[in-house]
Amino acid sequence: MTRLEALAGRASRDERLSDDEVRELAAAARRDPGPVLAAAARVRDETCGPRITFSKKVFIPLTKLCRDACGYCTFAHPPRPGERAYLTLDEVLEIATAGEAAGCREALFTLGDKPERKWAAARQELDALGCGTTIEYLVAACRAVLDHTTLLPHVNPGSLTFEESVALRPVSVSQGTMLETLSERLLKRGMAHFGAPDKKPGVRLATLEAAGRARVPFTTGILIGIGETFDERIDALLAIRASHERHGHVQEVIVQNFRAKADTNMALHPEPSVDEMALQIAFARLIMASGVGIQAPPNLSPGEYGRYLSAGLSDWGGVSPVTPDHVNPERPWPKLDELQEVTEGHGFLLLQRLAAYPGYVGGPAALEQWVDGDLHARVLDQVDAEGLARPDEEWHSGVDVDPPAAGFRAIEAATEGAWRVPGRVVRSSITTTLDRAADGEELTEPEVALLFSARGAEAERLYAVADELRRATVGDEVTYVVNRNINYTNMCYFRCGFCAFSKGPKSLNLRGEPYLLTPEEVARRAQEAWDGGATEVCMQGGIHHSFTGDNYREYLLAVKRQVPEMHVHAFTALEVMQGAAASGVSVRDFLAELQEAGLATLPGTAAEILDDEIRAIICPDKINTDEWCDVHRVAHSLGLRSNATMMFGTVEGPRNWARHLTVVKELHKEIADHNGGLFEFVPLPFVHMAAPIYLKGKARRGPTFEEALKVHAVARVALHGNIDNIQVSWVKMGEEGAKLALQVGANDLGGTLMNENISRAAGADHGQELTADRMDALIRSIGRVPRRRTTLYGVPA
Repeated sequence: MTRLEALAGRASRDERLSDDEVRELAAAARRDPGPVLAAAARVRDETCGPRITFSKKVFIPLTKLCRDACGYCTFAHPPRPGERAYLTLDEVLEIATAGEAAGCREALFTLGDKPERKWAAARQELDALGCGTTIEYLVAACRAVLDHTTLLPHVNPGSLTFEESVALRPVSVSQGTMLETLSERLLKRGMAHFGAPDKKPGVRLATLEAAGRARVPFTTGILIGIGETFDERIDALLAIRASHERHGHVQEVIVQNFRAKADTNMALHPEPSVDEMALQIAFARLIMASGVGIQAPPNLSPGEYGRYLSAGLSDWGGVSPVTPDHVNPERPWPKLDELQEVTEGHGFLLLQRLAAYPGYVGGPAALEQWVDGDLHARVLDQVDAEGLARPDEEWHSGVDVDPPAAGFRAIEAATEGAWRVPGRVVRSSITTTLDRAADGEELTEPEVALLFSARGAEAERLYAVADELRRATVGDEVTYVVNRNINYTNMCYFRCGFCAFSKGPKSLNLRGEPYLLTPEEVARRAQEAWDGGATEVCMQGGIHHSFTGDNYREYLLAVKRQVPEMHVHAFTALEVMQGAAASGVSVRDFLAELQEAGLATLPGTAAEILDDEIRAIICPDKINTDEWCDVHRVAHSLGLRSNATMMFGTVEGPRNWARHLTVVKELHKEIADHNGGLFEFVPLPFVHMAAPIYLKGKARRGPTFEEALKVHAVARVALHGNIDNIQVSWVKMGEEGAKLALQVGANDLGGTLMNENISRAAGADHGQELTADRMDALIRSIGRVPRRRTTLYGVPA
């Protein structure tokens, strides 16, 4: 093995090469670039999978005055008679609203560097605007966009001080300045940066450092072909890496090719070739940490930019359907259809992101660290669980709208085995994990988390494996229980942020009036359910401030006196702990009393997300993970059985989902010897519409439909060999959504319900009742066999 092959091999495994090793690799790659290109592509494939991202943006050129005079630039110009120095705020908003109407998520502010330091016209206009500097006016323009549109500003104002970066942070989700080069030579007369004081390498590096200190997601990059050497390009990339390793703030590195423009000092300067670009993209990929995006503008290499995908590129940057590239106006953006066609033609998916990369907005910790608190609500409303742009789909959990067409296509592709088509990108780690799952092996928590990131062909195979495991475990039957939900009170003194059902001193009192059913009314409803063919009543409610254990027992006794044969599935772990505490007895003793009064099984709700990092955000005063598990341990030791649920789509993400499934699996193993363990797992997509945590801007709009499907599929895979039954909530997913979930691992439709108030209170359109006849028809419509069951999956008498 040659030294080139050895270094490229280490880099392909995402190992960090030292600066000297990078330079050694660069020297060798100039003679033989093949190993470097292959290594970069492998790193990208293994870290990004099939995802190639872009940002749908609108370009706002706040001012084209600039104190710099770069030899290649046609964006900046001196003051012109009759022209304003700056766009007015009305002009800014006109551009922004046009972009918003076209589906853009990003408002890209690009402007000349500190023009007031050179041009009297700029100073005079700023003074008239009530601003002392261009940066001050940029802050006002960003604020106007935030106040009047849903766009998220990204600012590219050139060199910045720490104070300026801090000032821009509350009004922009990300900032950017191209480093371009570290070459001091280019500042000399006749060179590209002569007359451009803000292009001094020290000034650009100081901006990069300032953004890091300010905790700002930052875009930077290099401009190749302006007179720098190959070694200087490598030095610039290494300098970017060093800053990122100090601060963690570089979200993407742009590799931009110089294009000669008429009427500039560099009009006849040679342009870099596509091969040069590809090699530089590859080095950017190998030098930077794997979480940093590598971008090249597609409009600067029309007809050839697809080649960059073979060099490790992971992002196409901002593409506008509305405004031109004002920096390169002679180079129009590719149409999004063309960009998608080129990307998919190389085996990848084209996915939209926000101006800030997923790693900086994809979860509570990232948001807290990198995005100003006043922008959190805007970001949360636009992202999915991984921090990518939420797709424009009408479906939401609980809304009576059919799933997006992409969901149907994914199921069809999974059924037909389309993931096997050659050339479609699938990470080897995903392949290995799904191979192990298909062989019946138990997956680790990191492997489960990995599966939640599956997209495209990866997701199709996930669905296929999950469905095959379902078939092997429970066959083609789809089960359901005829039951009635009885929510005996909506009065509650807890303050769970996701709950729009409870009414009390700490709730927002969003829907309906407080109520408390008497035991007699509960018994009447149980009788009505029995007369309608139900075999189960499910009783849950808020934590009423006056309840003791006696109240819970009275409900049970009332039902059992009225309908002795009715199966009572009742009381969450929270209700059990509250009842025990209010009565001054242990959880064990209280559960024994409830069992004697007629309790048969416990619902696994109140689990939400069994990860205390998330519980501290969505239900801070509720029982913690260990307490929830302890109640179920005690219940099973007494002969009571229970199920488990997971409410997902608020602020948590794949890592938290994997943690939850692991907790559930380990609990099941621990209690399985008592009486069979947990009898089912039920994913519950968050219904956001009237939930306080969403209305306060502290949660996402529930899961996307793809996320909802993946949770059902991964649950089947992760719990295989332990919990056989995976239920889909037709209340949350809708009838058509439930059909698709039944084709990716689910085997149960839950209950007919007769009444369900909790989801309805949160804004769901579904929820009152799905009759047995409609259940049967739904199941048969997908070629499966309906079977009515008891609570514990037996056959009703």
